[in-house]
Amino acid sequence: MERETLDNSKIIGILGGMGPEATIELFRRIKEKTPAHRDQDHLRVIIYSNPAIPDRTEAILHGGETPLPLLKQTAKVLEKAGADFIAIPCNSAHYSLDSIREAVRIPVLDMIGETAHAIKEQAVGLLATDGTVQIGLYHQACAKRGIEVFQPEAADQEKVMQIIYRIKAGKEKLPLRQEANRIVKKLQERGAKAVIVGCTELSLILKQDGIDVPLYDALDILAQASVSKALSVAQIDI
Repeated sequence: MERETLDNSKIIGILGGMGPEATIELFRRIKEKTPAHRDQDHLRVIIYSNPAIPDRTEAILHGGETPLPLLKQTAKVLEKAGADFIAIPCNSAHYSLDSIREAVRIPVLDMIGETAHAIKEQAVGLLATDGTVQIGLYHQACAKRGIEVFQPEAADQEKVMQIIYRIKAGKEKLPLRQEANRIVKKLQERGAKAVIVGCTELSLILKQDGIDVPLYDALDILAQASVSKALSVAQIDI
């Protein structure tokens, strides 16, 4: 089949800004996963990085300002701009997934569900924000597939939150990665056969290298799901 451009592919909309570096990382991974040999082979992506969206964990657990109005508004901007579907590189924002979906007429990918579907092991550890952990986003999605979820003990969960906010603050990543790896090791010792990287900031530091159990990086899984959906209507030989 003769090579064509991807004009018949779907346009990806990224609802970002939570935080901006994670948004950039999703775009980078989409680019890496696209089977492209030239500029014209890459996918069309519309990014709305809206850092004004209030802190999701603060809203979920402590009654802080709700992020929902700005989440819905940002989704509507992407729809109006021409996106065919939306990817949200923020795990805790998926607490509002149903409401976001109701606000637009285009599909919104479910990063939590995509990640749970990818897991092959029956017991996994979870590294995520307090909000994601305590409202049970991954616990519920994994329970549907018969997967047990281990979360860090209280002191380690506190460290996880410190790591996440240090990443957001632009702190040096290597020491943070080493500390996160130690928490992964503890989850493994408690019986986790794999670990979910369930915060997009943690996706910036955690790597499979040096970890003995499989990592299911939700941001990476979202990137692959985005590419697959965008190419689902494109019949093209590249």
